[in-house]
Amino acid sequence: MGIKGLTKLLAEHAPRAAVLRRVEDYRGRVIAVDASLSIYQFLVVVGRKGSELLTNEAGEVTSHLQGMLNRTVRMLEAGIKPVFVFDGEPPEMKKKELAKRLGWQLWLSIKRNDATKDLNRAMEIGDEDSIEKFSKRTVKVTKKHNDDCKRLLRLMGLPIVEAPGEAEAQCAALCENHQVYAVASEDMDSLTFGARRFLRHLTDLGYKKSPVTEFEVSKVLEELGLTMDQFIDLCILSGCDYCENIKGIGGQRALKLIRQHGCIEEVVQNLKQTRFSVPEDWPYQEVRTLFKQPNVCTGIPEFVWTSPDSQGLMDFLSTENSFSYDRVAKAVEKIKAASDRYSPGRLKLLTPVASLAGSRTEKEATCILGSPGQSLKARSAPQVCKSSSAGFGYSSSKPFMLGMQSGFHGRALSFI
Repeated sequence: MGIKGLTKLLAEHAPRAAVLRRVEDYRGRVIAVDASLSIYQFLVVVGRKGSELLTNEAGEVTSHLQGMLNRTVRMLEAGIKPVFVFDGEPPEMKKKELAKRLGWQLWLSIKRNDATKDLNRAMEIGDEDSIEKFSKRTVKVTKKHNDDCKRLLRLMGLPIVEAPGEAEAQCAALCENHQVYAVASEDMDSLTFGARRFLRHLTDLGYKKSPVTEFEVSKVLEELGLTMDQFIDLCILSGCDYCENIKGIGGQRALKLIRQHGCIEEVVQNLKQTRFSVPEDWPYQEVRTLFKQPNVCTGIPEFVWTSPDSQGLMDFLSTENSFSYDRVAKAVEKIKAASDRYSPGRLKLLTPVASLAGSRTEKEATCILGSPGQSLKARSAPQVCKSSSAGFGYSSSKPFMLGMQSGFHGRALSFI
């Protein structure tokens, strides 16, 4: 869900914070991609041929693989160096909020079953508008979808990050630490987590019709006339994934109240209790802390892009998932050509932008590094991961994994 109504709010009150760009404008840039959200989009949009879903011989839908392959190849051809970040465990507050919505989830499950029936009827008569409408109501991303995409990306030679918590938060941390130029997602709470640059529609398969929208959080704050802490309070008041909001207060009213009172505490004290009811035991302070100090890993080693595993891709896509042999072969050639055209030496990040005060603090976490079939498991105590060539150090206590098709080009990794 992200932040309710934030896109519309920024369009009205901070129009100069957003700039329309082409995908090609990010040539040579390292971009952190919210992979989990992309998979959902691919399952909704990709894979329908006429009135039938494209599947493998086992009858399993392959929309997520088709979308991930197509979009990633296009990004590589545009000269982008993507780093794909996958969700880990959701925060406890998110679990609690979902539990509160259990009745709603049950209703949604019933509606999903109804939508499946409607979708089948729409597919029978070839009603494309209805097919798109009901597809969105039937989609659910599974562990297998995620695992399939991780395997595909590793075989393509691309780095992936398995975040300890929310993918948006990890992407924002990578951006703030200058390991990536920008964050690509559709969830607006990437800004709330402090992503310096945030890109929408970069993973949209129809990007030629929909240009990329780039937000800079510093410009968002300047246009709104808020500090980062006030912006976070604005997002909590507007409505987020981690707690319910005050009924009757949407984005417009929330902005007015924050500008008038400065923080949620003052807003609550000055609300007319006869008109607005603050939720009992409202955990806004914990949510505020979650946005400012999310469960992320810092000190991640340098990312490496390798040559694609041609035979591995052929086995996985063509043999296991019924992709056309010629299609996979062409994709492999495009990946190789893009790799040759845009060498690592051209990957230069812009001059670092000053981090926003109070937007993040480091947290210790356990680091697991490895390539397919290999992993280096950290012990229970905090440890340091060293690379003999890169010279990085890492100390951490929450789960995290970095993976790629063929490791770190022979770099010696050791835990001490």
